[in-house]
Amino acid sequence: MKVLIVEDEQPALHNLIDCIAATDKNISIAGTTSSVTETIKWLHSNAAPDIILMDIELSDGNSFNILKEYPVSSPVIFTTAYNKYLTEAFQYNSIDYLLKPIDNEKLGQTLKKYKSLQQHFIHNYSPFLEYLSNPKKAKSRIIVKKGTEFQAVKTEDIAYFFSEHKLVFAVDIENKKYMCEITSLGEIEEIVGRGMFFRVNRKYIVNADNILKFKSIDKSKLSIDLRTAPAEEIIVSQENAPEFKKWINEL
Repeated sequence: MKVLIVEDEQPALHNLIDCIAATDKNISIAGTTSSVTETIKWLHSNAAPDIILMDIELSDGNSFNILKEYPVSSPVIFTTAYNKYLTEAFQYNSIDYLLKPIDNEKLGQTLKKYKSLQQHFIHNYSPFLEYLSNPKKAKSRIIVKKGTEFQAVKTEDIAYFFSEHKLVFAVDIENKKYMCEITSLGEIEEIVGRGMFFRVNRKYIVNADNILKFKSIDKSKLSIDLRTAPAEEIIVSQENAPEFKKWINEL
């Protein structure tokens, strides 16, 4: 199987190549590109790969422009730090995505899925692209549990979410801790949307209004100071740091 990787961040690219090598030794890298323009040129000049691993935000624009301009016949796996409204779109059109940083086990499951369903995806992007123009609105409340009772808490009042022992907890601006019915931070991302919340690492999702300041550490990582904060330091991973800064600037 041959794969084209579309990724403009070198650390993420190298990590993805390592993940592929660790997941399936029969997969070869047909090429790597880092922009919309470069990818379109590559697709015009080369045979179609079996799979395309494609980041969404590239140096010269949104990678969906590639799908709009070039009639891609290969199934696409989106590798992205974004998780706004993508999950339902991909499920609706039988296209999967991987949230950065890439997890080897999830990559293996996704590649297996694409091997068995490859023909189903050919020229089947229109429902996906149509959905992207009408994203779901983020929910304004989330169901949590306090003791034996359930209650609805406004998402705007949540300072941060975190996962621990395969459970997800919400901490509000008054530092009250609740257990969420949902046990996956990925599902929490779908509910709260990307607007005011950002998943800084595997364990934490933070509310923008709860951020006091942040600083660079270890060159590429970031340390965040929160108004309502856990005992441990909140670190934005190396791969998520550029998107975090962009998110902050766009608020």
